Amino acid sequence: MYGAGDVRVETVPDPVIQQPTDAIVRAVRACVCGSDLHPYHSMPHAEHGAAMGHELIAVVEEIGAGVTTVRKGDFVIVPFAFSDNTCPFCREGVHTSCPHGGFFGPASGSGLQAELARVPQADGTLVVVPDLDPASASEPLLASLLTLSDVYLTGYHAAHMGRVAPGRTVTVIGDGAVGLSAVLASRQLGAERIILMGRHASRTDLGVAWGATDVVAERGDEGIAKVMDLTGGEGSHVVLEAVGHMPAYEQAYGVVRAGGVISRVGVPQYEAAPIGFGSLFGKNATLTGGPAPVRAYLEPAIRQVLDGEIDPGRVFDRTVGIDDVAAGYAAMDAREALKVMVGF
Repeated sequence: MYGAGDVRVETVPDPVIQQPTDAIVRAVRACVCGSDLHPYHSMPHAEHGAAMGHELIAVVEEIGAGVTTVRKGDFVIVPFAFSDNTCPFCREGVHTSCPHGGFFGPASGSGLQAELARVPQADGTLVVVPDLDPASASEPLLASLLTLSDVYLTGYHAAHMGRVAPGRTVTVIGDGAVGLSAVLASRQLGAERIILMGRHASRTDLGVAWGATDVVAERGDEGIAKVMDLTGGEGSHVVLEAVGHMPAYEQAYGVVRAGGVISRVGVPQYEAAPIGFGSLFGKNATLTGGPAPVRAYLEPAIRQVLDGEIDPGRVFDRTVGIDDVAAGYAAMDAREALKVMVGF
């Protein structure tokens, strides 16, 4: 990406092993993330483009001399953040804070919307999908496995951090792919009622199919009033904010119940935000969330997908080839597509 709206596909030198802990992987499927649209809207023009992409399933092509847990030919899921999986933060399940880790995409210069990619900390990062040949796997199965690199497990992280449990009322703010994933995860965790705040019927219909019991299309004060009415004036035990803009946060503290939890996974496009008496303090509300430590959740989620317990790949409603990835960005930006997969 060279600037706002300026996505180009270029041929660059193949990545090479730089450290003994690296691996080189060949893409099977990648995709465009809703968070990729933030720089698509606002990135200043740059003379040198930034490599984009942080969601990938792939086959291992080459490993460094220090890599022991994966081998050439393994079919793997690449989480959106790399980590060593051994440091104190990783052992505590906060892989996105690994001191030896980082994030794929512009932050590290290693974008995953590419035919080949270098994966640092391969032992800690890559997770093998057991007994599956991607060449013979169905498209729906590949799509669901791809969501485990970020989008579904980000939705799951929101629900997990929000302490979603049986008997809880959950409000999900945002009908994008992460918000819909949060609906699916909340249902998996036993939420009794799930209110989805979104206004695009084609998206909220999927949310209903995944367990949303109510849909609120209104926004702002009107949307807050509708949720409060649906909850008998009490508000929601858990609010999952999957947008990242201030109006979504304002809706979140507007509908959270006294003693409730707001869990944010939409990448915040602000630093300052209300936390005082009228927003959080007066309600004894908890604020949590953050970048999902996907690596912490991967093994059980892979088994859920392979066993057919969940089908999060339904968030993909368009597929493009790598040469047409700019059109994929444009389609998501125009809301003509919910989430775009990139095939190779």
